[in-house]
Amino acid sequence: MITKTYGVIGMTCDHCVAAVRSELAAIEGVSEVSVTLEVGGVSNVTVTSAEPVPPQEIVNALDEAGDYTVAADPA
Repeated sequence: MITKTYGVIGMTCDHCVAAVRSELAAIEGVSEVSVTLEVGGVSNVTVTSAEPVPPQEIVNALDEAGDYTVAADPA
C-alpha cells in the first residue's frame, strides 16, 4: 500500500470534507481517504492506494469536488 498526504486549500466545513473524500475514493485503486480539516488554512488529505496515484488525478478529483487546490507537493 502507498500512502501520500496532500496539503489542500479551500476546505471550510464537513460538507467539503465529504465531497473531497467521495471524489478521491472514486479513483481506481484508492482504498482509504482521511482528511484533517483546517478551516481557513491548509487541510491535510491522506490517500492510501494499491499503486501510486498520478498527481493530475488528485488535482482532477479535487476540482470535481469543488473549488479545492493542492497547496503543497505530496509528502
